[in-house]
Amino acid sequence: MADILLIALLALLGAAAAGMLGALALRLLRHRPLVVSLTVVAAVAVAAMLAGTLTVAWAMFLSPHDLTVVTTVVAMAATVSLATAMLLGRWVAARSRDLTLAARSFGEGGTFAAPEAQATAELAALTRELAATSAKLESSRERERALERSRRELVAWISHDLRTPLTGLRAMAEALEDGMAPDSDRYLRQMRREVERMNDMVGDLFELSRIHAGSLTLTPTRVSAHDLVGDALSGAHPLAREHGVRLTGDRVDAVPVVVDSKEMSRVLDNLLINAIRRTPADGTVAVAAQRSPDGLVLSVTDGCGGIPEEDLARVFDTGWRGSPARTPPAGAGLGLAIVRGIVEAHSGRADVRNVAGGCCFEVTLPAASG
Repeated sequence: MADILLIALLALLGAAAAGMLGALALRLLRHRPLVVSLTVVAAVAVAAMLAGTLTVAWAMFLSPHDLTVVTTVVAMAATVSLATAMLLGRWVAARSRDLTLAARSFGEGGTFAAPEAQATAELAALTRELAATSAKLESSRERERALERSRRELVAWISHDLRTPLTGLRAMAEALEDGMAPDSDRYLRQMRREVERMNDMVGDLFELSRIHAGSLTLTPTRVSAHDLVGDALSGAHPLAREHGVRLTGDRVDAVPVVVDSKEMSRVLDNLLINAIRRTPADGTVAVAAQRSPDGLVLSVTDGCGGIPEEDLARVFDTGWRGSPARTPPAGAGLGLAIVRGIVEAHSGRADVRNVAGGCCFEVTLPAASG
């Protein structure tokens, strides 16, 4: 038993010496390619075995022939181990280079194309993460491009819509100054309407800027869906009568919600104004509020004839106004963007879908707890 313990101690001392030298080598070479580190690891394993074996052999006073045999066997094992480590290192290094080149093209603004060659589990996991990140960035780039297009369209439309009333105001003001206005009262009323129109546009721009800047402050209170829909219908009735459109609100469930009443009234007002202006005379605009598994669904259904399928995804974009046939003379395409911003600030969502003869805008809000 004592001999076994002595042999184990001697082997441990020899292997420990080789291990310490290997650890020092790994530290000095830690910034070198992976193949070098793998070769060092294989060399340390072989050197530890060789050192332990030779230490024990010398302590046991083996004959020179036997010591040569042991040394030869260990040397052959060392050669095979080092060759295997180098091959493995070169294979891993090649896969790493492929991944580096793929990541470089990804970082230069392209999409990530995963290397076709098989790699280790760790490199494969990294490849999957880079592919997922590439997909997310591409989606983000697409949203950014769409947002930039919307902004350009918004600037163009706002410039046009502001220039038109300003031109009219200038002409009417000059006519009044020159005493050429045959009906000054009518001119003044028209000027007032144009000023109110511009004031509404500036107000929409200010509201949208607050939403985009994240500075929209909500004052939530517990209200009933009956109150929200009732107030919205009352405010929209004059416009509906002017356009010859019927307003209905028969399907309203008594569902309480916690919302900012002022902002949600603006949401319903924008949806109703949009629906009334796009519904032909003798048409119907229906407002409903129904309970759903997600909370409360407020819907406004019009008779606009429907929205092209390719435009459904853009309805709530800033500046979107649809085709010229569906675009009213007034408005800069901000109303629905404001609707989405306010609804999302309430942790809800806004959707639109086509129905028979028109489209249905739906606002889903979380139901009040308790």
